[in-house]
Amino acid sequence: MTNKFSLFYDYPLQKLNTFGIAAQAKYFVQINRPEQLAALRADPFLSSLPRLILGGGSNLVLSDQVDALVVQMHCLGKRVIGEDDSHVLVQAEAGEGWHELVLWTLAQGYGGLENLSLIPGTVGAAPIQNIGAYGVEMQDLFHSLSAFDCTTGETIVMDKAACQFAYRDSIFKHAYKDRMVILNVTFALPKQWQARLNYAEVARYLATGGIDAPCARDISDAIIAIRQSKLPDPQLIGNAGSFFKNPIVSTSVRDRLMAEFPGLVSYSQPGGDYKLAAGWLIEQSGWKGKALGRVGAYQKQALVLVNLGGATGAEVRHLAQEIQSTVKKKFDVELEIEPVFF
Repeated sequence: MTNKFSLFYDYPLQKLNTFGIAAQAKYFVQINRPEQLAALRADPFLSSLPRLILGGGSNLVLSDQVDALVVQMHCLGKRVIGEDDSHVLVQAEAGEGWHELVLWTLAQGYGGLENLSLIPGTVGAAPIQNIGAYGVEMQDLFHSLSAFDCTTGETIVMDKAACQFAYRDSIFKHAYKDRMVILNVTFALPKQWQARLNYAEVARYLATGGIDAPCARDISDAIIAIRQSKLPDPQLIGNAGSFFKNPIVSTSVRDRLMAEFPGLVSYSQPGGDYKLAAGWLIEQSGWKGKALGRVGAYQKQALVLVNLGGATGAEVRHLAQEIQSTVKKKFDVELEIEPVFF
């Protein structure tokens, strides 16, 4: 089996980013085996280029011309690699679809990832963003990962502490940005599973269906249905999911806002801070269902920006900045953008 790779020029990326922006990569390589990364690094010209590591393109806003080497991870495979008294270790290659992995673990009888159902993207991208939903973050089930260091050519194993996970954040967005290429991720799934029903929306859905003692698959089905009811399908309407992080504020800021806006949606956090619902802030600022040119705030969920047809990366950035400015003026709260602009 050869470790050679195929290099493409002016490669179309519209189908490789969920926002559906008609961008082109000046150089493009698809990685099907980890050994190909070493061969890529050994090429003196390609290794000198700016790099964009691409997974499912679901947390990305592209410019029309990407003047870089775009490296798409397409390595596939998932397996159980071990267990101890309390956990089963499940490992998946970086190119596997995230939601497909969740469904696979449930089919094997392993709970834990169900709250993260229907999140778009790949397994390799999940640690970068420390994806999360409905009271669970990826780091809660994370065990370790393997990554290729493009600087040294080494393959290293990183545990949770080394990844420096935080809210929608990790070391891969900072010191290791575009340097480390995640090869595979291992999750520790609990043998003694417990339902995570922190969000009332999920509990209500289950109660409406008459499910008093839900199993992991019941929770997954509920979350899939809830997400489908209010979030656009990227196959039909281009989007990058939640476009802004839910801002974390102090108790004093939350109390000030609550006094002025009694309907404020907030969630208490460890340490005494509060997480505000960015979607509520945006909706109250008048953006829900509103568009600027070919980009808009989704009519069912203001937190999601959508491609109304032919949108460019510049148009997406413009709308995002306008929303940030309006929310700042009304609430004196800063909204931080989730997707990466490249």
